[in-house]
Amino acid sequence: MPQAEDMFGEEPSAWGARDAGGDAGKHAGAGHRSRLRERLLKGGAEALADYEVLEFLLFAGMRQGDTKPVAKALLKRFGSLSAVLNADPAALKQVKGIGDSSAAALKSVAIAARRMARSEVIDKPVLGSWQSLMDYLAIDMAHLTVERVRVLYLDTKNRLIDDHHVGDGSIDEASIHPREVIRKAMDVGASALILVHNHPSGNPEPSRADIQVTKQIAEAGRLLGVIVHDHVIVGREGHVSLRAKGLI
Repeated sequence: MPQAEDMFGEEPSAWGARDAGGDAGKHAGAGHRSRLRERLLKGGAEALADYEVLEFLLFAGMRQGDTKPVAKALLKRFGSLSAVLNADPAALKQVKGIGDSSAAALKSVAIAARRMARSEVIDKPVLGSWQSLMDYLAIDMAHLTVERVRVLYLDTKNRLIDDHHVGDGSIDEASIHPREVIRKAMDVGASALILVHNHPSGNPEPSRADIQVTKQIAEAGRLLGVIVHDHVIVGREGHVSLRAKGLI
């Protein structure tokens, strides 16, 4: 008979042996957990390896037993800590030992990271907080498996008014219309904007279509007094600014 998941959504077999009649199973791995917690609190960001960070996060959903095999299985399946934290919950639960509680614990960290990064951008002049903006965009977009186009609309002090999701798909005139981008700027009272999209391939170098559409939007904006500050392309290998490359 298949083993039922416990109240935390995990398969008991994934925790290792448990002794229903004594304390041995109940406290299996307790010493390791305490040592890991102590290293985290005393050692800071570099105190734990990636698999150990995942071990610690999995404690929330796996109350007992050894989380190391599950942590290493997650890294093997997804390739990196970032990829694990940004994975779809359904994909996470394909790894043995991961149930709803563990998947939720991992996803909560990704959400917290995005909100922390976003808080460094909101209500601040974007051009004066450029690295914070790049950090936010990397956290939010570098992991995506589809190409996503966004427009960051800014006020006269270059503070973010609207982070507009234009759509998903390759960036060209069929997916992003220059006049619509500028019309939206008029609607929200923006005086400037930054185009952003990602390359799921990982390589952020601009394509011919990226450059062409950027120039068209910049020209449409110039006619109506809306400045196109930049077009940033995000990939797992980094980011590229078309302004920095002299393409705007």
